[in-house]
Amino acid sequence: MNIVVLAGGNSTERDVSLVSGREVYEALKSKGHKVVLVDVYLGVDDVDVDNIFEDTRDWAEGIKKIAADNPDLNYIKSLKGESKDFFGKNVREICMKADFVFMALHGANGEDGRIQAALDLMQVKYSGTDYVSSAICMDKSMTKELFIMNGIRTPKAYTIYTEAEFADGEKVIGYPMVVKAPNGGSSVGVFIVDNEDEAKNAVKECFKLDNHVLLEQYIKGREFTCGVVDGKALPVVEIEPVSGFYDYKNKYQAGSTIETCPAKLPDDLTQNIQRSAEAAFKALHIKTYARIDFILNEKGEEYCLEANTIPGMTPTSLIPQEAAVLGTDFPTLCEQIIEISLKKY
Repeated sequence: MNIVVLAGGNSTERDVSLVSGREVYEALKSKGHKVVLVDVYLGVDDVDVDNIFEDTRDWAEGIKKIAADNPDLNYIKSLKGESKDFFGKNVREICMKADFVFMALHGANGEDGRIQAALDLMQVKYSGTDYVSSAICMDKSMTKELFIMNGIRTPKAYTIYTEAEFADGEKVIGYPMVVKAPNGGSSVGVFIVDNEDEAKNAVKECFKLDNHVLLEQYIKGREFTCGVVDGKALPVVEIEPVSGFYDYKNKYQAGSTIETCPAKLPDDLTQNIQRSAEAAFKALHIKTYARIDFILNEKGEEYCLEANTIPGMTPTSLIPQEAAVLGTDFPTLCEQIIEISLKKY
């Protein structure tokens, strides 16, 4: 197949996306596909679009490891020049030449359904779920509502749209509390707070990232995640940060987190998490694949936190680890994602 891998973008997860894109690009090339890796936001200049898939350059050249800090988005925007178009130069034209677009985008303008909707309008086939479920899952407040409606256990939550509403939410949630920018990703804009001053500062920071803020009950316990592919749960992974919680640094810096797959749990707890992951996948109308995150409290009760509709495909990512336990190597997993995604069409 002629495949475009879309990565990069202008979200706080840009660097993660580029590394995911590189891994998928190299994996699909190893399977004999003609593959082009394109930064959706910056695009590419020196290219013959009509013969793009005959261009044998290394499209992943220059992509580095993920830094410990978020990317400098102002600098990235400065590279764009005067253009107000989100899509970089030649991106639309290249995608329309492809048989298939593999989505390696994370965060806003990538995982939130906007690019998916644009590709639908261009009649371009792409990996993963559709634009509707992408938008639902990107907004953790909306995700919460669907969890509750479908009887999926989740921490108590309260959404505020102004700082003035914080006092009402504080009464409902109490402390300790998790304060989140609902449309963030990679744990950017997530704070665990123990008192009013910390909470109000966290709320201010989250309003810099989003137009509403999610206040959530803090559940003390062990962290787990479970991939779901084509509606079927994969093995469960336990996530144990060496220090702190599973934030941006701990997710992507080697040695920052201990990941155990399959998780060392009694069979009944493993099955509870897997069934809950499958229920969340269905409730959120997700297609193809996703990763569902959980907290297991001291009573052994699983609490569903959120769904990731374009899970990371980096060297430290979780779904590739889960698939490997079942004997599926990374290149084969990428091909399976394409095959399952094509069912949408």
